[in-house]
Amino acid sequence: MTIDLRQPHHTIWPARLPRELVLPETSLWFNTEVVAKRYPNKAAYLFFGRALTFRELHDQAVALAGWLHSRGVARGDRVIVFMQNCPQYSVAVQAILRADAVVVPVNPMNKADEFGHYIADSGARIVITTADLAGIVAQADARLPAEQRLRELLVTHFTDAMPEGPLDPAEEPAAPILQWLRAKPDLPPRCTAWCDAIAAGHEPRAHESGPDDMAVLPYTSGTTGLPKGCIHTHRTVMHNVCGGGQWGHSGPETVSLGVVPMFHITGFVYYALAPLGSGATIVLMPRWDRELAARLIARHRVSHWTCIPTMIIDLFASPNVASFDLSSLRYLSGGGAAMPQAVAERLRREFNLTFAEGYGLTETAAPTHSNLPERAKLQCLGIPIFGVDSRVIDPDTLQEMPVGETGEIVSHGPMIFKGYWGHPEATRAAFIEIDGKSFFRTGDLGHMDEEGYFFITDRLKRMINASGYKVWPAEVEALLYRCPAVQEACIIAARDAYRGETVKAVVVLRADAKGKTTADDIIGWSREHMAAYKVPKLVQFVDALPKSGSGKVMWRLLQEQEAAGLKAPA
Repeated sequence: MTIDLRQPHHTIWPARLPRELVLPETSLWFNTEVVAKRYPNKAAYLFFGRALTFRELHDQAVALAGWLHSRGVARGDRVIVFMQNCPQYSVAVQAILRADAVVVPVNPMNKADEFGHYIADSGARIVITTADLAGIVAQADARLPAEQRLRELLVTHFTDAMPEGPLDPAEEPAAPILQWLRAKPDLPPRCTAWCDAIAAGHEPRAHESGPDDMAVLPYTSGTTGLPKGCIHTHRTVMHNVCGGGQWGHSGPETVSLGVVPMFHITGFVYYALAPLGSGATIVLMPRWDRELAARLIARHRVSHWTCIPTMIIDLFASPNVASFDLSSLRYLSGGGAAMPQAVAERLRREFNLTFAEGYGLTETAAPTHSNLPERAKLQCLGIPIFGVDSRVIDPDTLQEMPVGETGEIVSHGPMIFKGYWGHPEATRAAFIEIDGKSFFRTGDLGHMDEEGYFFITDRLKRMINASGYKVWPAEVEALLYRCPAVQEACIIAARDAYRGETVKAVVVLRADAKGKTTADDIIGWSREHMAAYKVPKLVQFVDALPKSGSGKVMWRLLQEQEAAGLKAPA
C-alpha cells in the first residue's frame, strides 16, 4: 500500500508508530494457538472473579470446533453467536474460526420478530446462545420456512463461567443483574448444553483458513430495508486486532475493562479477538453497572478502558464518585457518540485522564480514525490510523473539499470490508474511486483541520445515534407497520439529555384504533417486538404524514420541525 505523506496528519505522526502495519499471513485462529503457548496460565478473561486462562480457552475452543464439525459445519459456513458479554462468547468465536467457519455476531437485544432475518439472510444453521435468549431463537426459527430453519441450538448458562457459591462482595453486581445471571429458564426442545458439547470429545479437522477467507459477518442497518451483513476476512479484521495494541500502548501486561457489548464491532475486535493477539486480560461485565465498574477497575488495577461517553456520564452521576479509585487507568478511549466537552474536562481535572475518541463503522472493523493518546483533541474523531487514507469530498460532485470545509468522509484502508453479503448493488454504491484507489463512502459529514484531525458535523445517512447504538429509522418503521393499531409511521430523532438522541415515532393510527390507542400502547407493543434501544421513547399521533409529489414520506421535514421545536401538524 502506498501512503500519501502529503496528508497533514503525517506531520504530527509519533515517532513510536509505524506508518502502516505488516500483518501476519495467518488466520485469526492462529493467534489463539500462539497465545495459549506463550501465556498458558495467564487469565484471558476474569468473570466475577473466576479466571479463564488462555490454555483453557484454547482447549474449549478446539473441543467446540470438533462438535461443530460433527454437526456438519463446513468451511465458510456461517454460525450465529447471540449472547451478552461472557467468556463463552470468546470461546464460541474462537471455535467457529478454528472450524473454518464464519462468525455472525447478533445483537442480544433483538426480539424474535427481528432475529429470524439473521438466520434466513446469513444461511446459518447453528446458533450459539445463552439460556435467557434461547426462547427468542426458538420462536424466530419456528416462523421460518422449513428449508431455512436451524439444525442445532447450542445453549450455555452464565453460571458455566462463574465461581461456584457466593461471589466476593467486590465482584458482585446489582441484585437484578445477579438474579438474571443465575436464572435457569426453561429451554426449548432439541438444544445441546454447552458443557455437553465440550465434553463430547470430538476432534476437529485440520484448520485450513487463510488471511483472505471470510471470518466475520457482522450486520449493519441502513437507510432502507433490513440489516445487511458486512463481509470481513481474517486479514481485514487482523489489522485492527494488531494495530489497537500499538496505538494504545497495550500488551500482555494490559488489563482492560470489557463492558462494550461484544456483538458490536468495537467490542468484538477489542474483547473477543485482540486479547488473543496481545495476551492482555479482559475483566468482563455482561451489563453496565457503574458501581461494579468502579470496584472492578480498582480491584483488578484496570489500565485500559474502551467505553461510550454515556458510561462516563453515568459514572460521574454516582453519589460515590468521590471515592472511586481510577488511579490505575492510563488509557481511556471510545466512540459511538461525542464526549461532551464539560465531561472530558472533568475527567482531566479530577482523574488526570484524557478521553481519546475514535471513529469507525461495522464496515471498517472498528476504527479508521483515532486520537493519539499523547495528543488528543476533544470532540474529535482523531487522525487516520495505520495505512488509512481518508478525505473529505463533496457528496454530489465527489470532488475533494479544502481543509475546514464540510463534506462526506471517505476512507481507503486495509480494514475496509469486502462488500455487503448478497447485496452487490449496495456494495457498488458504497465505493468510489479516487486517484486509482477504492474509497468507502461513510455517509458521515465532517471536515478536517489543518493538522489532519477529522471532525464529524452531520450525517448524510438517515440514522439516530442513541448512546452509541445506531438506530436506523427504516428498520423501526418496518417493525411498527406490524402493529395492529398503526396505519403509517415515520421515525425521527429527538434530543435527549442523557442518550444524546432518542427515538420518536410520528404515527397515523388505523381508523378502528383512533381514540382507543395511547402512546403507551405503541411503546408497550414496541418493547415486545424490537430491541430496547430501538423502541420509541416518544410517540406523536397525526392525521397524516407529509408526503412528496411522488408519495414518499417527507421524513426530513418532520426531522427539521422536531429540531426547531415544532410539532408535526396533527
